Amino acid sequence: QCQLSGLWRNEQDSLMEISAVRDNGDFQGKYLTRVTLAGGCAHASPLKGAQQQPGEGGWPTFAFTVRWDKFSNATTAFAGQCFVDVAGKETLTTMWLLREAVGSLEEDWKATR
Repeated sequence: QCQLSGLWRNEQDSLMEISAVRDNGDFQGKYLTRVTLAGGCAHASPLKGAQQQPGEGGWPTFAFTVRWDKFSNATTAFAGQCFVDVAGKETLTTMWLLREAVGSLEEDWKATR
């Protein structure tokens, strides 16, 4: 079984710490990114999410959002799945969508990455 709670590191050397996953699947934590829109040093930001409990023999899916409010007017939504390989190594795979604030509706086209 894959456990989301704990400390995770991605290929960009960012860190994510997830507190215990509640019985209903809700969780929260912190995301320490090494990649920022403006460059510069790493910043910790709050995250909140939920895990879908897997069916028998399945791997859990999950989603969470990160508010980059300490250094950027942007929010990122992540959706993914947790896997365990034959050696017992846990891996999270995710896709993300970042929304940056823009000044007008005409600039909306460039707000999402």
